[in-house]
Amino acid sequence: MDTQLLEAFVAVVETGSFSAAAERSHLTQPAISKRIALLEEQLGCRLFDRISRTIYLTEAGKALRPRAERILRELGETRQLIQDLSGNISGNLRIAISHHIGLHRLPPVLKRFAVLNPEVSLEVDFMDSEVAYEGILHGRFEVAVITLAPEPHPRVHAELIWPDPLEPMVAWEHPLAAMAEVDIAALSRYPAVLPGQDTYTGRMIKKLFDREGYALSAMMATNYLETIKMLVSVGLGWSILPATMLDDSLRLLDCKGLALSRELGFIHHRDKTLSNAAHAFISLLRGEAGQPAPPP
Repeated sequence: MDTQLLEAFVAVVETGSFSAAAERSHLTQPAISKRIALLEEQLGCRLFDRISRTIYLTEAGKALRPRAERILRELGETRQLIQDLSGNISGNLRIAISHHIGLHRLPPVLKRFAVLNPEVSLEVDFMDSEVAYEGILHGRFEVAVITLAPEPHPRVHAELIWPDPLEPMVAWEHPLAAMAEVDIAALSRYPAVLPGQDTYTGRMIKKLFDREGYALSAMMATNYLETIKMLVSVGLGWSILPATMLDDSLRLLDCKGLALSRELGFIHHRDKTLSNAAHAFISLLRGEAGQPAPPP
């Protein structure tokens, strides 16, 4: 079976459409469709149902997906292992990055990595930290740079790079802004704009309020901190945001009893042999934290 057919199948599954898969694979949509049709012909079954421009995996497609991903992953790792024997830093490096870190922390690291390692093809996927964590567990990425999970997974190696203190903030016109000091009880009386409960940060904030015995009056939730900042800056509610996001559009609140901080860093699977490119990228990350590189 041609691995190109499996690559087309996985691309369609991961992107959710034939056109997006074609764009990611640098092919035309008819070429992707032809590869899927050929794969279905070889396997003797339909892999996708196409209903109202939406595609769904059939039972056969669901059974094929983990096997196809494993075959392609092992083939890629084998190819990378052989390339790495030369000691060169080359090949492909696929990393996952959370949106906030990608915007505010990683640009200098990515730029330096590209300058120092021009033979590496860097694939960057932006996503929520929780999704990236699952991607590492399933071997889809070598490294992820994310908000670290509060409870570590035994199969995942995690390292702190940036401590990220969180602070309560409001627009200057908000009623809370006129108070010299507030507490959690005062915050609970006003609507909030917060990260969703499906995020590490959102759950951390809710846990604090639950522990203090106060409800959160969240009028809306989004996983994008930059969007939250904009909504807060126009007076739609208060929020708890990274201290690094504070600027003239927001007022920092002096809140008694509120001390929160999250950890930003990188993770990789403990059982996955990292490529030379991944080791080089991790070394640059450790330099951000002032950590010495470990011995090879």
